[in-house]
Amino acid sequence: MKSVMPDMQPMNQTVQETPVFQVLTEDQIEQIYFSALEVLERVGSRVHHDEALELFRSSGDAVVGDDKRVRVTTSLVERALKSYPRKITLKGRNGVRSVALQKDHVYFGTGSDLPFTYDRKTGERRRTQYKDIVDAARIVDYLPNFDFFMSHGIVGDAPNPLTYDRHQFMAMLEGCTKPYVVTSVDGEGLEDLWKMACLFQGGENEFRLNPMFVAYIEPISPLTNDRTAVEKLLFAAEKGIPAMYTPCPSSGATAPATIAGMLVQSLAETLLAIALCYLKRPGMPLIMGGVTTVMDMRTTTYSYGAPEMALASAANTDISKWLNLIMFSTGGCSDAKVLDEQAAIESTLSNLTAFLSGANLVHDVGYIDSGVNASLESLVMNNEIIGMVRQVGKGIKTDEAHLALKVIDEVGPGGEFVTHDHTYEHWKEWFLPKLMDRSDWETWNAEGAKTMLDRVNDETQRILDEHEPQPIDDNTRKELKKIIDDADKRHSK
Repeated sequence: MKSVMPDMQPMNQTVQETPVFQVLTEDQIEQIYFSALEVLERVGSRVHHDEALELFRSSGDAVVGDDKRVRVTTSLVERALKSYPRKITLKGRNGVRSVALQKDHVYFGTGSDLPFTYDRKTGERRRTQYKDIVDAARIVDYLPNFDFFMSHGIVGDAPNPLTYDRHQFMAMLEGCTKPYVVTSVDGEGLEDLWKMACLFQGGENEFRLNPMFVAYIEPISPLTNDRTAVEKLLFAAEKGIPAMYTPCPSSGATAPATIAGMLVQSLAETLLAIALCYLKRPGMPLIMGGVTTVMDMRTTTYSYGAPEMALASAANTDISKWLNLIMFSTGGCSDAKVLDEQAAIESTLSNLTAFLSGANLVHDVGYIDSGVNASLESLVMNNEIIGMVRQVGKGIKTDEAHLALKVIDEVGPGGEFVTHDHTYEHWKEWFLPKLMDRSDWETWNAEGAKTMLDRVNDETQRILDEHEPQPIDDNTRKELKKIIDDADKRHSK
């Protein structure tokens, strides 16, 4: 008679099913936070916007210098931090609330505004056009491991550079039904994008409850807030538009040449925005962000593939969770000029660290050439990488079914598990690659000896040939076109 160990509920044990990854200790986070507060009290930050300066001046918790340098008290910052929501849910134009931004929930998406793309027919590097944005949107709409869409390019054939953002958002809407992260020319541009989104969400109040997009807003490092960035930030605060204020310091160039120093400066830049939005409208859904990387001292490149970027991004995520703020991070990008082995290596490292850190919105997936070139094939490759990363993130379950003691006992020495019901029940939990090849040499040769790049190219073309997103109804399309046409007319004078 076979013996089986009795079931027993263990006591005083911690069972962790998912991997635990943390770069900074709580003491280190506190050091960085208190140092950032010191920067804001002693050094301050320049703010080139009259309304913002008046908000600080009348607060009683800031000193505004003649040079527009603003220094704020720790008291103001800490009051502001308590006012921000810990959860934001985004709803795509398909009506699905699919992105729940809260602690340790991770979502992947593209980046925006790439000036160049590789033409899939000629292989030539050329200016990105409207159709390229639509194609990227269709790819993201199809790929299951992408959760939100940034434009993955800048519309180079827009009729007016002052209104390109409206045309760009229209291209995004054409091709993708998932939630978006948008860029805008200025506050007026953001207002038009918000009006376009409200057509789908059912008005301003519904947009507050179910925002379709997050606004990407970027200050100038070090410690400078230009008029346009602040204009967009204040409009977002007024309308309840989720917004990330995303410093992009370059360690050794526009930030100290140490990761800790870069984190201090980046956090100080974020905390000033946190204080300003609180003064404008407490409780607006502000998101912490930052593309924190190094400048390669040999090439002066702002590196998207550096391991320091992955490390600093994960550290920033540790800080965001300590502050109870949602985090906008970076992953899946590369300095490689084409989709090659370097692109795969760099994309995998940053995707993995961003996911394990628990960052909420991981953007720039698919960037190559240090954020200059768009690649649809990179999106398809990264979809496979993210699938693998998410599998690692599932960790290892140690309940009775997964420990499989009964199964081991039943099979016994010299047996086999292939035909056992337990195998049939559990093998589908494994990662099943779509593009990776696991066949033997003979089979691989017989099927054309295709490389990973061959398979990525084939899959990219298949999606473009076959996938059609949910269409926009005619009435909504007319309203969208009117908003865009009105903007073009205003700026054609």
